[in-house]
Amino acid sequence: MRNIVITMAAALLLSPATALAQQQQQQQQPAAAAKTENPNEIVCEKQEVVGSRIATQRICMTRSQWAEQRRSDRMDVEKVQTQRGCTKNGC
Repeated sequence: MRNIVITMAAALLLSPATALAQQQQQQQQPAAAAKTENPNEIVCEKQEVVGSRIATQRICMTRSQWAEQRRSDRMDVEKVQTQRGCTKNGC
């Protein structure tokens, strides 16, 4: 009899925790589905001004423009890294 009471008490204590976890999962699923990114949405980012420790500049572009900018920057970095050992006369 004592074991049954302990088991039932444990089940009652754990059931709110599992219900809460299920509720949180249900709330997260619609948020993830609603988070599809619109490539035409304008996004603003703060960027540091070169030569200043304090100044920042706010730049606004669409998500597709930001993606293209990052892709272009990455290509430039890779180009410099691959040509690091070259001289002015050629590789």
